[in-house]
Amino acid sequence: MYTPKTVVIVHNSVDNSSSPDELDVLAQVDAVSNALDSLDFLPVPLAVTLNLEETASRLKELNPYCAFNLFESVESTGRFITFAPAVLDHLRIPYTGAGTSEIFVTTSKVLTKERLMHMGLPTPRWTTIDNILKEPEAFPFPCIVKPIFEDASVGLDSDSVCHDLTTLKQRMNEYSGNIDELFVEEFVDGREFNISILASPQGPEVMPHAEIQFLNFPKELPRMVGYRAKWDEQSFEAQHTVRRFQKTEKDKALVSAMTEISLDCWQTFNLRGYARVDFRVRANGQPEVLEINANPCISPDSGFVAACNEAKIGYVEMVQRILMDVRGLNM
Repeated sequence: MYTPKTVVIVHNSVDNSSSPDELDVLAQVDAVSNALDSLDFLPVPLAVTLNLEETASRLKELNPYCAFNLFESVESTGRFITFAPAVLDHLRIPYTGAGTSEIFVTTSKVLTKERLMHMGLPTPRWTTIDNILKEPEAFPFPCIVKPIFEDASVGLDSDSVCHDLTTLKQRMNEYSGNIDELFVEEFVDGREFNISILASPQGPEVMPHAEIQFLNFPKELPRMVGYRAKWDEQSFEAQHTVRRFQKTEKDKALVSAMTEISLDCWQTFNLRGYARVDFRVRANGQPEVLEINANPCISPDSGFVAACNEAKIGYVEMVQRILMDVRGLNM
C-alpha cells in the first residue's frame, strides 16, 4: 500500500494572546498543508517552542522526508528564528528555504547591511543608537529607528521617523523594547518596491516587481509600510497603502537595476527556495536595498504570493518549486 512522504511543517507556537503578525503563520500552515496534499505529500504541522528537546524528539518520531520551515519567532522574539532550522540541521533533516546561517544574517538588519556594503551593493546609510546620540551632526536626518531582529514591520510606525535629535530622543524614551536591539537608518523618502524571487529548474527567477504606493498621505505622515499598514485593516495607513504591478516604459532601467541587484543578493546571501528584497528609490533613480527577507511570508494574501500570481504561478506550483530547491532532496 502506498504511503505518501511526510513533510513536517515547522512553525512558531501561537495562542489567543498572540499578535496579528504572529497569528498569520496559521494561514501559511493551512495553505502549505493544502498544497502539499495536492502534491501527494502528507503534511504534519509541528509548533516549535523553547522546549527544543521536545521538538527534536517529535521530529525523530516522525522521521520526515523533509521539513517545510515556516518558523519565525519564539515568545514574540525574532532573534530566535534560527532555533528550528538549527534543530533540523542537528537531526540532518532537509528543509525548505535558507539555511541556519543565512537566516541568522538576513534576520539581523545590521549584519545584512554590513554584508551589502562589503559587496558594494547599494543600501541606505546606518549607524548605532550610541553613535548618533554622540555625534548627531555626522548622520543625515531624517532617519528611521528600526529593531535589528524583528520582521513584519514589528516596532515600526510613523514615530519611528525622526527629523532631528529631539524627536530621536523622544522615540528612544517611547520605545518599549531593548535599546541595544535598535539601529538607525537614513530615511529615503522615495518610491518603494518589493522584489520576490522564486527558485526554478533554471535558477532563481525574479517575479513581477511590486511597487508599494502611498495614496493621499498627508505631508506630516511618513510614507512607509509600518505595523499599522500591514496589520490594522481599519487604519489610514492600511487603507491608503496599495500594491501595484503596473510599470511604464520610463521604469525600464529601474526595473532592470532592481532585478540585477536582487539576483546579486540571492547569490551573496546564499538564498534558496524563495526570498524577497525590499527597495527604496532615491530621487536620482538609484534603488537601494532596505532589507532581505529569506523565507518571506507566503500566506495567500501576502505580497510574495501576489507576485507569483502576477507571473501566473499558482500556490501549488510555488510550493513545489520551493521543495525542489531543498538541498539533498531528489524530487
